[in-house]
Amino acid sequence: MDASVRQGPCRGPVPRPVLLSCLFLWGVLLLAGCRPIQAPAPGPIEPLVPTPVPDVAPASPSPDEVAGLEIPAAPPPPLPAPYTLRWRVGVGVPDGETPLLYRWPASRPGWYLNWSIGFTETQPLVGSVVPEIRFRVPPDDVVGMEFVPMVRTPEGQLWPDEPWIQAVAGRLPGRTWLIGNEPDVRWQDNATPEAYARAYHRAYTAIKAADPTAQVAIGGISQVTPLRLAYLERIWEVYQAFYGEEMPADVWTMHGFVLQEKAGDWGVDIPPGFDHVTAGVAWGIEEHDDLSLVEEQVLAMRRWMREHGQQQKPLWITEYGILMPAEYGFSSEVVRRFLLGSFDLFRRLQDPELGYAADEGRLVQRWVWFSTGYDLYPTGDLFTRAGQPTGLMLALAAYLEEFAEP
Repeated sequence: MDASVRQGPCRGPVPRPVLLSCLFLWGVLLLAGCRPIQAPAPGPIEPLVPTPVPDVAPASPSPDEVAGLEIPAAPPPPLPAPYTLRWRVGVGVPDGETPLLYRWPASRPGWYLNWSIGFTETQPLVGSVVPEIRFRVPPDDVVGMEFVPMVRTPEGQLWPDEPWIQAVAGRLPGRTWLIGNEPDVRWQDNATPEAYARAYHRAYTAIKAADPTAQVAIGGISQVTPLRLAYLERIWEVYQAFYGEEMPADVWTMHGFVLQEKAGDWGVDIPPGFDHVTAGVAWGIEEHDDLSLVEEQVLAMRRWMREHGQQQKPLWITEYGILMPAEYGFSSEVVRRFLLGSFDLFRRLQDPELGYAADEGRLVQRWVWFSTGYDLYPTGDLFTRAGQPTGLMLALAAYLEEFAEP
């Protein structure tokens, strides 16, 4: 549940495209006064987690903090081969930041996203019309992880807009692009199905024009429930109505949270454009780590894909984890069991009638744990604020080592 739309950490360098593109982009920069791109306007505070009640016992100190232990960063491993375990396991790095802030062990996730397209700032070169390029996201081989860019779609607008998207797509060819972050959530991208369908079309067209080798993925809904699938169905239908063809998606994505759907209450509320609805699933706090509910979501998403002729496309879970605090019963041990159990779940889910044939009928191809570290939802942090790995990160690394392919 990234909040980069509120905090606005990402500003943008772009690559050096051909002269005409440079001149056009330079015009954009002049109009902007050569200032860095800013994030969308702040939205409401995220009410995902209920406020702890006074009679809840305080949490005991977490054993996950690596107190007094300095762990040096390990050299980056080679990028993983497709369909290996490391290739499947990803992590979120809030908000628009570089993964080099953290001391990664040798065994680490094989890919990451940071809710941005990977730029920070652009400044003019003296005596030139070409902007200077400064990518905050380092080369993949420097990190040992693959970067996956994301275009945000706040209220159906593109952030950043097409010139920036195309410039970065030209600089980073062959990527899989995620279009939007939880457009179904009012304090995330907050887009009606109609607004999102138009934004997706614009982003898809821009990316493919700049890089025909790119893969484009629909933005993940926050969780897969009947209400959220109704939202997705409307996107599918209005895209066909607007553009006369089915929605082109190379990869399908979802988020796998277990949260309440109730208007004006904690959880993920009601999707934009569904104001006639007041409630959906009534999952409670105690179900937040129920892996059987996560499994049900994967099955529901795969069934929806099959019904829409999309079965032979990859499915990525681009965000999931534990958001509830320890005060609600989500201790470090509970979180560790959930993380390792989720890896077991995603690895074993296979069904030739639902899954992706190119991946031996597996239902889930890749997944992203939330997150490296985030003050608003620190329960699932993989690193301390000093950049040291927590016990959760060390457990993740040990899992990757144990089940690494020979």
